[in-house]
Amino acid sequence: QRWIHLPSELSMEQWAIDRPWLADLTVTYYATLHVPTLLVFLVWLWIRHQDQFPRWRNVLALTTGFCLFIRFVRVAPPRLLPELGFVDLPAELGRDIYGPVGTGASDQFAAMPSIHIAWAAIVAFGALAASTSRWRWVGMAHLVLTFWAVMATANHWWMDGIVAVGLVWL
Repeated sequence: QRWIHLPSELSMEQWAIDRPWLADLTVTYYATLHVPTLLVFLVWLWIRHQDQFPRWRNVLALTTGFCLFIRFVRVAPPRLLPELGFVDLPAELGRDIYGPVGTGASDQFAAMPSIHIAWAAIVAFGALAASTSRWRWVGMAHLVLTFWAVMATANHWWMDGIVAVGLVWL
């Protein structure tokens, strides 16, 4: 992380916390856009680029399967490490996404790899591969913003996202 000059997850979160409007926007992005964006991408592929649909549907299925398998390696997200200075940003803003540890539909220790990043990478790379329109770069912007959102909310480490992108590439 330091070698390639990535900012620390803690500095990203603190930067967002210091700007309440940005913290609120980041939490909203993290909590709401990963599934709808993926669905819009799949519908767009089906309607406009049917020749590419089977490939990206398969990439989605395989990547999601790998993510679900790897998640059994339990990795705590930064937000569960307050002793390092992290806070659960959504909970701090009164919009707790996961609830107390051990409750809810999602395993809170399944941070590796980030399914949010994996799906955003599928949208980004799929749009670049399928289209020649300048609008295809919206997918890459979504990937960058998703990386920001998962780090600044302290829900993932950089490595969680890097592994997710690697799985999409594979």
